[in-house]
Amino acid sequence: MLKIRLQRIGKRGQAYFRVIVTEHTQKPKGRFLELLGVYDPHKNKVNVKKERVVFWLSKGAQVSPTVNNLLIGRKIIEGQKVQTWKAKKNAKPAKEKKEIKAEAKPEEKVVVSEVESAPGEAPVAPAV
Repeated sequence: MLKIRLQRIGKRGQAYFRVIVTEHTQKPKGRFLELLGVYDPHKNKVNVKKERVVFWLSKGAQVSPTVNNLLIGRKIIEGQKVQTWKAKKNAKPAKEKKEIKAEAKPEEKVVVSEVESAPGEAPVAPAV
């Protein structure tokens, strides 16, 4: 299946993205079929070939959620934006987790055993 997605380029802290068409099994920094444009998040600029995007969509290429929202926001394609991330589901709030941890600690029990001594000898403390 073909995907239209972002490919990160640029130095650390200076992200710059290519908008590419690639097979969905390819690595994110791997080979691509066609370079459709570039996206600079620092300047908030998108430079994409609209005709080629429409061509690949007509051939059945799927758009990643991020690219979909980027292109719809710039009115390059029509449609609705989609949610690109999902919030984590916490089964229990943080307070309950702390209480469970506090209750889960086993109590330490000290066992004291006495050693019998022979008559006339001083008592001996047990070895621990």
